[in-house]
Amino acid sequence: MEKKNIDWGNLGFGYVKTDYRYVSYFKDGAWDDGAIITDDMITMSECAGVLQYAQTVFEGLKAYTTEDGRIVTFRPDLNAERMENSAARLEMPVFPKERFLDAVIKTVKANEAFVPPYGSGATLYIRPYMFGYNPVIGVKPADDYQFRILTTPVGPYFKGGVKPLTIRVSDFDRAAPRGTGHIKAGLNYAMSLHAIVDAHKQGFDENMYLDPGTRTKVEETGGANFLFVTKDGKVVTPKSDSILPSITRRSLIYVAKEYLGLEAEEREIYLDEVKDFAECGLCGTAAVISPVGKIVDHGKEICLPSGMTEMGPVTKKLYDTLTGIQMGRLEAPKGWIQVIE
Repeated sequence: MEKKNIDWGNLGFGYVKTDYRYVSYFKDGAWDDGAIITDDMITMSECAGVLQYAQTVFEGLKAYTTEDGRIVTFRPDLNAERMENSAARLEMPVFPKERFLDAVIKTVKANEAFVPPYGSGATLYIRPYMFGYNPVIGVKPADDYQFRILTTPVGPYFKGGVKPLTIRVSDFDRAAPRGTGHIKAGLNYAMSLHAIVDAHKQGFDENMYLDPGTRTKVEETGGANFLFVTKDGKVVTPKSDSILPSITRRSLIYVAKEYLGLEAEEREIYLDEVKDFAECGLCGTAAVISPVGKIVDHGKEICLPSGMTEMGPVTKKLYDTLTGIQMGRLEAPKGWIQVIE
């Protein structure tokens, strides 16, 4: 299929309308067959459940063109499982894993002309989402739902190269104890908006949220998990019941152990030990790893030895290895790559 006439190398990380999207409706207790459609507009009641009580969950993944010209997605089965868990927590009907995977494949194939070419630095971002859309005025779950997938071509998250971030320890909590921090619900991201706007006003790139119970342990940022490297080269990530189980983070831990031969573990990480780490990064779908150079704790600066000019050496190896797997330059573990055929 001929590619769209897009300046792939100058794409930002924003929304570009594509030709097709997927939709399936849940009504009378069952999902319909679903379909690929062209209409990007959604019409619903002013009293729709999603508008009144934020009953919505979503996922994010990408389609890549590999070095040998194939179009692939990365570990979409884990996105499907996470969305099942998110939906169940918000009393929404589960969209089955097999149907999720089929819908992703169909949507990417339909928009093949928007999948950026290999070497452009761009990818096709895939956003599955679900929401309650029938009128709901009492506080209760909706009865009817839509599961949809939109796609948009995006450029690299960091234009002009990766520069280490400066983040602050936030006075806000991202999630409540025993709340919804572990699922990918829109309401969690809404809670972080004021904190990130305030951080930007104060000159910081992101927030470091602490555990809401004791405020002594590192959790995550508004949209990414933390990854640290100790001075003896060990990779450690925070363990908590109130952070999102990042697919990128899990993949990086596997890469650290199995590809790079590093020690790696998930454990509770206390704020007062961060000053002893050699490297820090934020991991997620958008940028894979964003290096952190400085953490500011209420005026007290923690400057990572990796510095403010480039990724630390271990973080760089992790980034290069995982992106090499995604782009087909390195052999992937079994089941990690879904080829769109």
